[in-house]
Amino acid sequence: MVSKPSSAGRQGPTAPQTALQALFAGKGADPLRRALWLDALEQRLRPHLPPSLAAHVRFANLDGAKLVYLVDSPVWRARLRLASPGLLDVARSLGLECDQVVIKSTTQPLWPDPPATHTSNPAMQIPAAAREALQAALASLDLPVQTAGEKTPAGRKKDES
Repeated sequence: MVSKPSSAGRQGPTAPQTALQALFAGKGADPLRRALWLDALEQRLRPHLPPSLAAHVRFANLDGAKLVYLVDSPVWRARLRLASPGLLDVARSLGLECDQVVIKSTTQPLWPDPPATHTSNPAMQIPAAAREALQAALASLDLPVQTAGEKTPAGRKKDES
């Protein structure tokens, strides 16, 4: 007689984890949690920046008692330095123990460019070889050339109407 394995000692998998739950499981998720916390902190500090300055400044880190900001030119660095006492007051009102604003300039864009969509310029997404083959195929059809203002039916020459 062959006995069947008993399922009493095994536990089947519960519901499958979502990708986000799996990502945040364990200690490996600490950098992700910190990045999300820093992003939330930036969202709370940003409204307190002067509107002309906000587009040129990005909150980068909280390093001990220092708020670290990035700016895209020295001009904005000077303007942020003038606004730093107000930022420190706001950070303290949020429960942070900050006593200094560190400002760093960068040559890189502060905000990533939005990804290009396929509708922005479709001609740029077709490989050159495919574009040339398509043009050759269209040229071999020998269709009459029609200007934008003409309203002739497709396939009918202008003098047939």
